[in-house]
Amino acid sequence: MNYILFDGTVRNALLPFTFTRPVADIRVGILTIREKWERHLGFSTTTLTEDYLMDKFPMVEMESNVMINASFLPNDILVAMIKSLERNQAIFYKDEVIAFYTQDTQEDVDFDAYHIITFEEDCLRIEHTWDIFMKNDLAIREDFELITEGRHSQSIPKSVNVIAPENIFIEEGAKLEFVTLNASTGPIYIGKNTEIMEGSLIRGPFALCEGAQVKMAAKIYGATTIGPECRAGGEISNSVIFGYSNKGHDGFLGNSVLGEWCNLGADTNNSNLKNNYEAVKLWSYETENFAKTGLQFCGLMMGDHSKSGINTMFNTGTVVGVCANIFGSGFPRNFVPSFSWGGASGFTTYLPKKAFETAKAVMQRRHIDFSEQDQAILEYVFEETKKYR
Repeated sequence: MNYILFDGTVRNALLPFTFTRPVADIRVGILTIREKWERHLGFSTTTLTEDYLMDKFPMVEMESNVMINASFLPNDILVAMIKSLERNQAIFYKDEVIAFYTQDTQEDVDFDAYHIITFEEDCLRIEHTWDIFMKNDLAIREDFELITEGRHSQSIPKSVNVIAPENIFIEEGAKLEFVTLNASTGPIYIGKNTEIMEGSLIRGPFALCEGAQVKMAAKIYGATTIGPECRAGGEISNSVIFGYSNKGHDGFLGNSVLGEWCNLGADTNNSNLKNNYEAVKLWSYETENFAKTGLQFCGLMMGDHSKSGINTMFNTGTVVGVCANIFGSGFPRNFVPSFSWGGASGFTTYLPKKAFETAKAVMQRRHIDFSEQDQAILEYVFEETKKYR
């Protein structure tokens, strides 16, 4: 069967992260949503997403296809139902379609003509940006079981101070000495070719993805995910860093999400709790206003390729778009549009040519090319977000 992951109705609610990727390529837990589905289904997937992303994330359609709403995370019951789908069948959760069978000869999809199967079990769904860190605890636990089932961990080095070693899994090539791992509060996954430097204190649930590095004497609380090839240091709590991003120095990051190719300068800090303890509001691209999260703890949401200078301070509930460069004293406003250059004293437009030069240099450091597809996506985002600057 051919499986296609589509963005669904929540795509705009997940901006700025979906400016540069389909919903399926959001990382929550250890794996991206796409990686979770592919492991469960036993098949590769393609994507139905925004037109400007399709060149980098193309859709492959065959004679028979099953379309899956990428905002839903897989579990055994849901996967079994999806694998059993037949022609003119669709699975719904309340009023939201999870999956449906389609053929390439269909010109449109009319669910009134479908046999509707209702999904009534519990499942994880990513509907808002803050869900990425709020639901990361459960997502890490589910991914840990999925990845480690029937496998044996590498041995825990003798110099490691460990609590609940049965909840720790270390992949091949990982290096760690003289660190403390406390997995009594949740599993700890240490990926291939990673490094945790001496003096670090880590409390689960925690995921360190392939090629990532934790710097000396870091303090990391669960539930936190450090994505592939990231650098993490200082104090981090209940945060997700997608991949290829750096928070390598002292400073606090809490209840936050960073996209790819971000860099937080030394002693960058974010607030995750308002002084009056009120619920946090976040900028919404859907309503173009600040939306209630209902959360007391909510920090920084930063899109791909954004950077902060040393000693930058982010207020509670700050949303930073794509390719923003933030520096200077004081708190910048709590919505920083894409391609902004400046800080609390004011912003100007970060010209694409300069932003692309930086992106190219940053990506080359990890031996990855800044492609024409990448540039075309960012050019589209620049035009699409002009009204906010």
